[in-house]
This record gives sequence, structure tokens and C-alpha cells, in this order.
Amino acid sequence: MSVKFVGLLLLAFQTPAFEVATVKPADPARMFIGDLMSYPGGRVVGIRCTLDNLVLEALGIHRYQLKGGPAWMRDERFDLDARSPASSVSAKSTLRRVSLNAEQRQMLLALLVDRFQLKYHREMREGPVYFLVRTRKKLKLEEPKHPDHLGGWAGDPEGGIFHGGGIAGDNISMPQLAARLGGYLERPVVDRTGHQGSYDFLVKYEPDDANPDVTSSILVSIQQLGLKLEAGKGPVETIVIDRAERPAGN
Repeated sequence: MSVKFVGLLLLAFQTPAFEVATVKPADPARMFIGDLMSYPGGRVVGIRCTLDNLVLEALGIHRYQLKGGPAWMRDERFDLDARSPASSVSAKSTLRRVSLNAEQRQMLLALLVDRFQLKYHREMREGPVYFLVRTRKKLKLEEPKHPDHLGGWAGDPEGGIFHGGGIAGDNISMPQLAARLGGYLERPVVDRTGHQGSYDFLVKYEPDDANPDVTSSILVSIQQLGLKLEAGKGPVETIVIDRAERPAGN
């Protein structure tokens, strides 16, 4: 095998990385907290983000899956400004203020390893979970109106994140719904419905409380779809932080 071929092979498997990036302590005078978004050209900007939040975004996990690490990574805030390399897929994006894509999350993880000396490992731990199952009620799941859409969305009937008073879904599969619900319920949700394909659905009602509990609202809303969430125990993928250091500079 030639040296040139080996070099090309190694290059192909390199972790994507930002072309240039700055990470610095956040300005305490700025009140906006925890904003991390992508902009045209693949630029990634984070305002007053904790390392805790950056790790969650980079690894695509929920807060309940993250353990360990120094206390400061949950309290101290940082500003981040990074640019994707021109050769990347992300650099071709013209979208403004959207969530990071998979490539950018890989770049973010590489940045955290480099600047924060981040080290972690994965474990499977027994913990509380929900099982998404069918009930005996008629299913209120419909064929998607726009099956060609990217889909995979579920949230508030008015759009956005859950606020209570119902649930809506757009071209979403049951495993995707389970994963999305897990972020709000602070525990994994395992799909056991046996349903294939993707669906649209809508449940809307007027809650008794002006500020309804989101967890209770989700449990009620899911039942109106002919589904339910059963509490149980199961394996939970857990990320354990072994090391993290404050960034020394840029």
C-alpha cells in the first residue's frame, strides 16, 4: 500500500473541524443566555453558553445522560464564534439562525476536545425510562400530508416547543417521537408501539392551569392519540465527563 494512498485514507477519516474558532469568557453584561445557532456559510455562534450545554449539543444527548465533570462547566459561560471550512457541506448553507447540523456538531466536539481538553467515556446504566405503547383506544395518527418534507417534528399545537395543552406532529415516526419526548420528560422513551412509517397528528385542549406542567400535559396528550407512556426501568446511555479544563486562549 503506497504512502500516498495511506495519507488519503487517513484524511478521509479525519474528524471535521472548524477552520477558525474563538472561545472566550462571556461578557457578564450580556443578558441573553445559552444561544447556539448556525448562520449562512456555516458560521456557528454561541452566546453565553456553558460547557455543559455545548457538550449536550455536540454529542446530541439529553441532560439526564450527562454525568461528572467539574462544577464550573455548569455555571461559567462562554462566547463562541467559529467558521466552517470552505470545503465542508455546512459552508454551502444559506440558512440563518438554525440548529447545528451533524457535521457542525462533529466540528463542535473537536473544538471542545481541543480547547477544553475534554475527555469522556460512555456507559450503560440502569435507570428510569418510559415505554411508548399502544392503548385499546382508536389511534389518532394520520398519514403525513407532506411525506416529502424532512419531518421528524413534534411539539406544541401552535408550533415550537411543548408548552402544555396538546401535542402536534409532522411526518414523524414513533422512534423519532420517543426520542423527542425524552428531552422533555428527562428520561429515555423507548418505542414499543410496533408502528412503522411516519405520521401527522394533532391534539389540542384548554388546560385548567394557566401555566400547565409540561410533563403532565405530554402524558395526557399522548393518551388522546391512542398511545401511552408506561414508567419502567431500562438501560440508559450515559456520558461521563472524565476531564475538562477552562480554555487557555485562542
